[in-house]
Amino acid sequence: MSVTSPTAGDAQASLSPSRAADFMQCPLLYRFRVVDRLPEPPSPAAVRGTVVHSVLERLFDLPAAERTVGAARALVEPQWEQLRAGDPELEAMFTDGEELATWLAEAGELVERYFALEDPTRLEPAERELYVSTELDGGLVLRGYVDRLDVAPTGEVRVVDYKTGRAPSELFVAKALFQMKFYALVLWRTRGVVPRVLQLVYLGSGEVVRYSPQEHELRATERKVRALWEAIRTAAGTGDWRASPSRLCDWCHHQALCPAFGGTPPLPPADAVARAGGAEAGRVPAPGRDET
Repeated sequence: MSVTSPTAGDAQASLSPSRAADFMQCPLLYRFRVVDRLPEPPSPAAVRGTVVHSVLERLFDLPAAERTVGAARALVEPQWEQLRAGDPELEAMFTDGEELATWLAEAGELVERYFALEDPTRLEPAERELYVSTELDGGLVLRGYVDRLDVAPTGEVRVVDYKTGRAPSELFVAKALFQMKFYALVLWRTRGVVPRVLQLVYLGSGEVVRYSPQEHELRATERKVRALWEAIRTAAGTGDWRASPSRLCDWCHHQALCPAFGGTPPLPPADAVARAGGAEAGRVPAPGRDET
């Protein structure tokens, strides 16, 4: 039986930086997450990332003079409670109250480290948690959420992304910047302005990585994204989602189903081809927060 690839006009033909990164890391992981939609248990590290991001978003609700370390740390527990209220199962990550308290303290330390990297009293973000999307010729929709967008009075744009992990080595900087160039491409296509600065704030190691993209680099990013999409279409059409073993497999929740570890993937769902289009109606849930 033949299976057709997702059509160019399919409303579900969309791609986010995280799902693009999944496919580049391992096509089978992309299938498990996007096509099979297999559940993944939340991890304390990923959920902590979500809490820290929420705190840094809410921090800018305060008047500039009140954006202090103490005020920021005071937001940690309420943001956790709000997240937990939406998903009571998150509390099962912790064996007891002491473990939870330690986790909350670690989140507070990451929030405090932010103040050594930026002075929030001198910033007035134009946007926070900004949903961006654009449709390329051919129908592929690029979408994602930008942590913060700063716009200078003269119009220059800075794209800021918070990471609660450590800054990567020089060998892996390009991989980290792909996400930012993806966002820059979408913003360029929608606003007609190439962002002046792409800024990654690594709270885990207390470092900031800045990059100034050029128009030709964003065109190259678009070509790369199109190539990725064609590879996804091919995998969807043939059913050939190959595993790509690496050190990152140690953190994968799906080893039991992976052929590289002696497992057998489940039968694909009836609408597998349509699902391969990467439909993502909203925010990646808490477990999807980057820790890199």
